[in-house]
Amino acid sequence: MPTTSIKRAYQVVKIALQYGLDDIIPSKLKPWYFKLLRGCFFWLSNKHKDKVGGERLKLAMQELGPVYIKFGQMLSTRRDLLSDEWAEELAMLQDRVPPFDTAIARSMIEAELGTDIDTYFEDFDDVPLASASISQVHTATLKSNGKAVVLKVLRPNVEEKVHADLQLMSQAADFLEMLLGQGNRLRPAEVVEDYRTTIEGELNLKLEALNAIKLRNNFIDSGALYIPYMYEDLCFTRLIVMERVEGIPVSDRAALEAQGTNLKLLAERGVELFFTQVFRDNFFHADMHPGNIFVSREHPNDPYYIGLDCGIMGTLTEEDKRYLAENFLAFFNRDYRRIAQLYIESGWVSPDTDVGAFEQAVKVVCEPMFNKPLDEISFGHVLLELFRTARRFDMVVQPQLVLLEKTLLYIEGLGRQLYPQLDLWQTAKPFLEQWMAEQVGPKAMAGKIKKELPYWADKLPEIPELVYDNLKVGKNFINSQNQLLDRYLKQQQKAHKSNYLLLTSAVLVICATILFSQQVTLVASYGAGGLGVVLWMLGWRSRPKNRKF
Repeated sequence: MPTTSIKRAYQVVKIALQYGLDDIIPSKLKPWYFKLLRGCFFWLSNKHKDKVGGERLKLAMQELGPVYIKFGQMLSTRRDLLSDEWAEELAMLQDRVPPFDTAIARSMIEAELGTDIDTYFEDFDDVPLASASISQVHTATLKSNGKAVVLKVLRPNVEEKVHADLQLMSQAADFLEMLLGQGNRLRPAEVVEDYRTTIEGELNLKLEALNAIKLRNNFIDSGALYIPYMYEDLCFTRLIVMERVEGIPVSDRAALEAQGTNLKLLAERGVELFFTQVFRDNFFHADMHPGNIFVSREHPNDPYYIGLDCGIMGTLTEEDKRYLAENFLAFFNRDYRRIAQLYIESGWVSPDTDVGAFEQAVKVVCEPMFNKPLDEISFGHVLLELFRTARRFDMVVQPQLVLLEKTLLYIEGLGRQLYPQLDLWQTAKPFLEQWMAEQVGPKAMAGKIKKELPYWADKLPEIPELVYDNLKVGKNFINSQNQLLDRYLKQQQKAHKSNYLLLTSAVLVICATILFSQQVTLVASYGAGGLGVVLWMLGWRSRPKNRKF
């Protein structure tokens, strides 16, 4: 292991032990050698014994740095694995990172552009607009059109640091897996791999730019969401250039109220945006925390969202979309049997699951929610509780569903923060019912035919020839099968004949044996003369009629 990796590993162990994270593991799960290993670092003691486990983990991740902070943020959404107390502690992690030197930022930008910054930009601001764990943002003006832009550049050596920390996380997860056993509920190795996929996607800014372009095109005529324009010719793996858009942070309720924003409409549009991205486009922004969402300053009576940071996007299969929509509608109709069947049909739980037992478990979880007013029921928590229940029936973790659950919780949180009386069901149910109607019935069939029409139009001229070829192949196949059948029948006839001859021969052998045994008795009685007569009789009886000596 390189010296830098050893130093980082020691730093991680030091912080973990100083926050008493080793005490979090139950004693019964610690093998005999665990105390021996812990004793090797006797000078590192728990300095935060007065704090509960969730808070100690949060503080340790803050001190470990950006990669662990983002890991904690992701882990806070896995309420199927953590208790609410722990999840809420980790949700408070803030990604505040000091900016890096502007001279380094300039050199890195110029390395990506292949030329001086002044070639494309003027008024480049050396003071960063924002600084995060992965990247840093500067403002400038584009020389070609005078438009205000922002330049987002990766932090220096961030890839190496992220990969080094990911390797340490994987090793720690493997160790925990060994302590807890393969069947443990937390599955640390699986969680780390999910995080690896997420954060490695954020290290490719070109991918983020392409995601933003696609999302922008999906809502190009929408009055609900605006995605800044990406200058694709100036977007690279470590640098992207986009339109600068002014807006009010969605979490700044006071500023939104001050400009007279229609908060009820804004909250409802947030819910509609989520379902539109998931069910219409199958391409949803999976990192919609308040830091990435702004609200327009224009026409506050008809407000729209501004979405940033498209590094993490989610997609679902057609089957997953349909099953999710049916799940929500079944819950609204209190059809718990259908919910249980959907989980089995989707493959999320084993087909051997007892439907009746699963139905009762779902009912126990969901029925109490109907004691609340509809405007207090959370889609995200419904989905979360269903996933938790399915865990007891060996539900297979679906990474795409975890992303969706996280996004739904973000959207609902924003919606309820903006307008506490938001009725999610009233907003979402018509959308879901309309979408389901479009998936089944005559309208859906017509849509599928329309979708496949260009393909069949292209194949239409080939159909007569394909029919003729297939008929010819079929005729040849039938002829060959007939020939095989004739051959088989002939072989069967030969076999029957051979069997008849064999049976006849067997009868003759038996008869000869009986006769021979009788003649042996005669030989014993009458001596050699009798033997000669017997031999002569056998030879005469077995001689063929047409044989000559």
